[in-house]
Amino acid sequence: MKQDWKPGTLIYPLPAAMISCGSTGEEYNIITLSWLGTICTNPPMCYISLRPERHSYGIIKKNMEFVINITTQELAYATDWCGVKSGKDFNKFADMGLTAGKASVVQAPIIEESPFYVH
Repeated sequence: MKQDWKPGTLIYPLPAAMISCGSTGEEYNIITLSWLGTICTNPPMCYISLRPERHSYGIIKKNMEFVINITTQELAYATDWCGVKSGKDFNKFADMGLTAGKASVVQAPIIEESPFYVH
């Protein structure tokens, strides 16, 4: 028997990525998300899905920029930690020993330890 389900977590698992945001060092933050992907290739556009209650939501809404940083096995602990701690209470770059680097197009930082990123 076929079932009709409302949109939700049915399509898990998706890869987790660390989303970096902010326009200044004081504002930089990282949030771990799995709801992300490609909207269009021409013009190139990607998306993230983020609840308004999250600390990063206001930063991204204000700056209209973010970076999707792909994770590795070496980044597994930091990826998990950045997903359960709030940037209101922690400096995630400093606490996880991650390096905020300069992106080529946006003001939001890249995570230097990530092998590649999308902005």
